[in-house]
Amino acid sequence: MDDDTKITLIGTQLAREGLEFVFEREAPECDKCKLKNTCLDLERGRKYRITEVRSDKLQECFVHEEGAYVVVVEKAPIVAAIDSKNAVEGATIRYKAPNCETEDPETFELCHPAGLKDGDKCIITETFGPVEIGEEENLKKVELKLA
Repeated sequence: MDDDTKITLIGTQLAREGLEFVFEREAPECDKCKLKNTCLDLERGRKYRITEVRSDKLQECFVHEEGAYVVVVEKAPIVAAIDSKNAVEGATIRYKAPNCETEDPETFELCHPAGLKDGDKCIITETFGPVEIGEEENLKKVELKLA
């Protein structure tokens, strides 16, 4: 296992490879759990992807009625809109959210991507086409991986 992967627990109903989620916080029920240090060893506000489900390891859980499985997760890539002059595949950048206002859910998510904060160091893993959002010009849709 490399530095980008972590072991955690997730409810049996949610445990499937490829599922992406943003870790927000622990539930109050977690306080009495003996596995809470393993389960909650994720960074708050970050987006993760399940890469392996160990379904042979069912754990009792105070939050999930049917228990939880041990899973391996990694920080998930994030699709976002950035200034097109910085949108070079393979480049390492400091993320800065564009100044764009929109009511459209898809473009709103590009401007305010879950799991990403201003100042995060990221690697551009893929570039897509230009994005037009209101009066904001020169934006490009990219896939970012936290560095």
